Amino acid sequence: MKKLSAKKVIITGGASGIGQATVDQFLAQGADIIIFDKNPAALKLMKETRAHLRAVMQVDVSDYTAVVQAFAMVDDLWDSIDVLINNAGISIRHDNFWNISVDDWKKVMDTNLSSVFYMSKLAVPRMKPGAVILNTSSVNGLAAFPHYADYNASKAGIIALSKTMAVELAPQKIRVNALCPGAVMTPMQEAEYTTEMFQAVNANIPLGRHADPKEIANFFVFLASDDAAFITGHYYVIDGGEMARAIL
Repeated sequence: MKKLSAKKVIITGGASGIGQATVDQFLAQGADIIIFDKNPAALKLMKETRAHLRAVMQVDVSDYTAVVQAFAMVDDLWDSIDVLINNAGISIRHDNFWNISVDDWKKVMDTNLSSVFYMSKLAVPRMKPGAVILNTSSVNGLAAFPHYADYNASKAGIIALSKTMAVELAPQKIRVNALCPGAVMTPMQEAEYTTEMFQAVNANIPLGRHADPKEIANFFVFLASDDAAFITGHYYVIDGGEMARAIL
């Protein structure tokens, strides 16, 4: 039996990277999916190559007005939402935190953290008992990774927000959890790293490699399914052992 048969699922940032892998794994498990993403070319490709998608919507989830408008379109398609996956995110490498521009700070915080609030705020009234919210955080929310102060702060905020949401939504029987991936081989990662940087990161991971996005998506499937019906209010690290390793 498919784990997510007929579940109505919204995935933000669903046109590339972890989001795209999650779309594919959820489709394989029978989910009915709407993608929110701001990249029109990537959305077009997803629509052309994933015939069973309910819809793809060009949405900048850092913009609350745009999110409100997108949910109005969702209402034309569904009468409720079973699963929300807040996955959209960006990172910008900086020399140090004091040289981060205010515009960059706001862009990262709004895309990564504010979007989780916007999406969840609008999804919850459309959810019934048994619904699930899953948020993509990062190991960057658990430790101080230099050059990414704004990204680190946004991902730490997602963990705190997820815990609070889980406690406040428990009486409604809506579960909330967060995933904290380590290094994952995504287009965003490839765009930032040189070959030397990739090798240095892999050297610090006990399993010696970046994760495949599918490995993160598989955990999303588990947490969204009834197999995880008693799991809420937690974050889960998927990092090949990186956070367990002492600094050498």
